[in-house]
Amino acid sequence: MADSDRAERTAGPGEERGTVVLDLTGMLRASQQSTVAAVLGRRAGVRRAEVNPVTQTATVTYDPRHTSVAQLRHWIRECGYHCAGQSVPSHLCDPLMEPGTPQAPAPEPAGEPGPGVEPGAAMAAMAADLRDRFLVALLFSIPVLLWSPIAENVLGLHLPVPFGLRQDVWTLLLSLPVIFYSCTVFFTGAVRALRARTLDMMVLVSVAVGAGWLYSLVVTLTGGGEVFYEAATVLAAFVLLGHWLEMRSRGGANDAIHALLDLAPPKALVIRDGRPVEVATSQVAAGDLLLVRPGAKIAADGTVVEGQSDVDESMVTGESLPVPKAPGSTVVGATINANGTLRVRATKVGADTALAQIVRLVQEAQNSKAPGQRLADRAAFWLVLVALVGGLLTLAAWLLFSDRPLGTAVLFAITVVVITCPDALGLATPTAITVGTGLGAARGVLFKNADALETAARIQTVVMDKTGTLTRGRPEVTDIVPATGYDEHTLLKLTAAVERESEHPLAHAVVRRAEERHITARGARRFENVPGHGAVAEVEGHRVIVGNDRLAEREGIDLAQLAARRDALAAGGHTVIVVGVDGRAAGLIGIADAVRDTSAQAVTALHELDIEVVMLTGDHHATAQRIADRLGIDTVMADILPKDKAAKIAELQQQGRRVAMVGDGINDAPALAQADLGIAIGTGTDVAIETADLVLMRSDPLDVPTALRIGRGTVHKMRQNLGWAIGYNALALPIAAGIFEPLTGLVLRPEIAALTMSGSSIIVALNALALKRLRLPDTPGPETGT
Repeated sequence: MADSDRAERTAGPGEERGTVVLDLTGMLRASQQSTVAAVLGRRAGVRRAEVNPVTQTATVTYDPRHTSVAQLRHWIRECGYHCAGQSVPSHLCDPLMEPGTPQAPAPEPAGEPGPGVEPGAAMAAMAADLRDRFLVALLFSIPVLLWSPIAENVLGLHLPVPFGLRQDVWTLLLSLPVIFYSCTVFFTGAVRALRARTLDMMVLVSVAVGAGWLYSLVVTLTGGGEVFYEAATVLAAFVLLGHWLEMRSRGGANDAIHALLDLAPPKALVIRDGRPVEVATSQVAAGDLLLVRPGAKIAADGTVVEGQSDVDESMVTGESLPVPKAPGSTVVGATINANGTLRVRATKVGADTALAQIVRLVQEAQNSKAPGQRLADRAAFWLVLVALVGGLLTLAAWLLFSDRPLGTAVLFAITVVVITCPDALGLATPTAITVGTGLGAARGVLFKNADALETAARIQTVVMDKTGTLTRGRPEVTDIVPATGYDEHTLLKLTAAVERESEHPLAHAVVRRAEERHITARGARRFENVPGHGAVAEVEGHRVIVGNDRLAEREGIDLAQLAARRDALAAGGHTVIVVGVDGRAAGLIGIADAVRDTSAQAVTALHELDIEVVMLTGDHHATAQRIADRLGIDTVMADILPKDKAAKIAELQQQGRRVAMVGDGINDAPALAQADLGIAIGTGTDVAIETADLVLMRSDPLDVPTALRIGRGTVHKMRQNLGWAIGYNALALPIAAGIFEPLTGLVLRPEIAALTMSGSSIIVALNALALKRLRLPDTPGPETGT
């Protein structure tokens, strides 16, 4: 079993877990991820290590009782890679300290970037280093090639050798800068992999370049003969060129994370001793009082204690209109204060802010491995071994079964080793996942892991909770119908007294209407919540029930005189609340929840994907059906109690359907967990978001087809890349081994093999980047009011 598999152990019963995203640099090739995964996977306390060579980060799940973030960083450095702490810049949070850990972090090694390094800066630095190494290799490979047998036999050039040296001695001297400067990146990478007891592409390149150069060195030192310095140096130049171009191409795959990180302000104004003091955002502590001037970004999540203003929250929540803020209002870090001056008490700072959690969620999704990727990683590990064994077998076959000289056999063996490098296979899925999750993040669609991406691509049925998903989730009282003996004022006062004790959105609508009419509701006693039915309480000595028909029936209340109005309201798409006092009907309250402007567009977009749309609600069937008819929804499941929602999802799954559930309430959590793909809207409760596989930050139903289209597009690119990588190796290996040479003369030299191998990796990366052109549903304009 590959070492990367051993890095995926699960925690035992009662075992604590912590998760951290570490920013590591120095990973030039995709196959090098196995080195970090192998080193971490063998350490005590590490439960899982998932490494992404595209983003240069690793998500590590560990037991904090046995290890720490500082220790994880030390282990990564031990295996030869630089680790700059949690992959969030220092102005967003202090990444080197674990929550609740008082000790100071280990110091950074001299000459390495500090913890505030922006993700992408290290990638750019590596690309620049690879460019310099490539230019040196190119500069010296050209004269080596000009004084090689290839120049004489192919180009007809016969240049005099300077200083009276033998030709092989002269080319040896020219090759030294290539081997001892340009190629050190390969040799050090190979040493890291072998120390980690794993194999990667650096081992293959080192074997190929080293074997060709050492063979030639031995020939030169023993009196001269056919040498291959040009093969070794040109091979190195082409591999470095491929590394450089690939590094630049996959650098664009992580644009979404860079854009998110750029939202955080580097500085904040903190009021200390009554005066504003500018400090780094990382130094803001919970409880600090922040001064936020017009046009400035808010440095941390907090509560407004003084001032009034409008705040642009679009960069975090997707809300297109500025949100009014006043004392008591909550604000989100990285949002922009539009006009007035605010004083904000910081409540969440650093890694606890909403922005930091979004960044972490996206990074964990990018680093997670889909089932197909785990298979590709294992295949890549064994492909390295196949390359080495194949090279030895090729060498033996040409020596034993042909009359070709040793030099020719060595060239064929080196070509096999080079062309079988599994780098394209290692890049096939992580590049697509990185682009796909980044594309989603730019639209406020946060996939929690790669499994969610793959599942989204296979969804056949989408079940949507009505309230807060298809509707705005802010119902309003539209009709007050008192029964004989009651008036509107009395009916609303009694109802509001009961509903004030409830957390249900319909209850809030009744309380708001009572407040708008300046009706003071007396306190209710002996309040009893009846899940799925309503509530019962004692108000002013009367037993008052507020709920649906089933609660009225349970209480023995006759609704005959109100039946016609109740049916009319229900037929008009209203939710009807029945009010009873002391066993008699007191009246009806009609409540309507406005349909979101994009709900119909979302249903249409889902139908374009051949997906069935189901509406799930606890409302009366007539009310639900009227909304469903307006939106074009295929199936309605109404009068569903909260505890039965998960069972309804299971029924659909038993029909062989892959089901996604979209919800926002605490009652939706079991259904979200039951569904193949749980989708929570970002304004929902924490437990709903925790249970879900996918979070929609904008609470917009149009983001549901957006998410599913991204899932399909990403999986399509993953399959394309895997097909290309596997097909390339299957076709190239026999050609590299020289199988067709006796019949057709078709051969590949090592340097050409290096060029095609690097080109294959670049094609995979560019194909994944093409996912950015995926056609998504149009972003809607701001919604109008109800």
